[in-house]
Amino acid sequence: MTATLIRLPLLAALFLLVLTAPSTSAGRAERKQKKIEEREKAIKMANMKAAGQDVVGMTKEAAELRSYELRNKKKKGLLKRREASLAQVLFPGASPEEYGQGEAVPAFAELVESKKTQLPFEFYDLPTCPEPSDKIKKRFRRRKNLGSRLMGHDLKLSPYNIATKQSKGCTPLCMVEIGGKKLRWMRKLVDRQYRIHLTLDQLPVLMRSKELNYAVRGYPVGFKAPPSYTGLKEDEFYLYNHLKFTVTYREEPEEFEGIRITGFDVHPVSIAHKKVSKDEVMQENGERQEPYSTCTSEVSPVNDPDTYLPLRVGPTGEDMRILYSYEVYWEKSDIPWADRWDVYLVGSPDDEIHYFAIVNSLMIV
Repeated sequence: MTATLIRLPLLAALFLLVLTAPSTSAGRAERKQKKIEEREKAIKMANMKAAGQDVVGMTKEAAELRSYELRNKKKKGLLKRREASLAQVLFPGASPEEYGQGEAVPAFAELVESKKTQLPFEFYDLPTCPEPSDKIKKRFRRRKNLGSRLMGHDLKLSPYNIATKQSKGCTPLCMVEIGGKKLRWMRKLVDRQYRIHLTLDQLPVLMRSKELNYAVRGYPVGFKAPPSYTGLKEDEFYLYNHLKFTVTYREEPEEFEGIRITGFDVHPVSIAHKKVSKDEVMQENGERQEPYSTCTSEVSPVNDPDTYLPLRVGPTGEDMRILYSYEVYWEKSDIPWADRWDVYLVGSPDDEIHYFAIVNSLMIV
């Protein structure tokens, strides 16, 4: 009787082993196949990097390489970690915003900050164009984080008008005159490497450089050129007064209506705009302003040492006059909305060495 009782559990265990054997063997084959695929993927990515593929662009190849480098961060769960997008990891529950053709997309002004000092400023502390009087629509009112509440930082509209899929050439924005203390303060901001931060559809604006394979958040107030570059006796400070915005978007009529924004880039330009005549034209802000040959729908300003805008008073000591301008370009992209945050986490966007490299490259582009 005892032998029979002992034999029954053994038979049951043997029966279970026979039943689970096929599934165990299938699991081993699946894991082996997965390792092979991972090895092939690693070889493919290594070859792409060796061929000089960047990780900051908006191409499919750059996005694939970004996703591979962030593969360990794109996982959710404690015990059984599964793959997910950065949007799901960083912003659980967040949903994309869709925009219709010609719909206004507000760009918001954030803080002006520097890594060299702990003192931030508001965007409208700068001598820039006045804040628009338009009210912020309820759908665009973001919940402020704790840091913003403690700093007393309010949500403010930027002076730039951006509408869905409506590119625009160089557009004069406003004329500002500064001198004395304000001018000296602006030179200090440039010297201390202050950066201006804007957001569009909750994406921080980026300066990208495919050549340097790097991207940094925000754009500098201006740049400092040493005597060896200018030929002057001391450092010269220049202001970035023209912005070239590039907004990338994705369309998928079968999945959603309208477009989803997947990128927000800026290329700052320093340019002393030139008048062409005394004929007056109406500007976007309702003021009348003389036209400029360096800023038309056909002419796009570029960074040229001969036309940089120095931060100094006029030849007879008069206040400095600054014409602010901007342009907007919309570009279609295949990057999914869920992957639009990848570029912000690739590498070290705030690395000071790369920041200097990008700013120096702007001086000759």
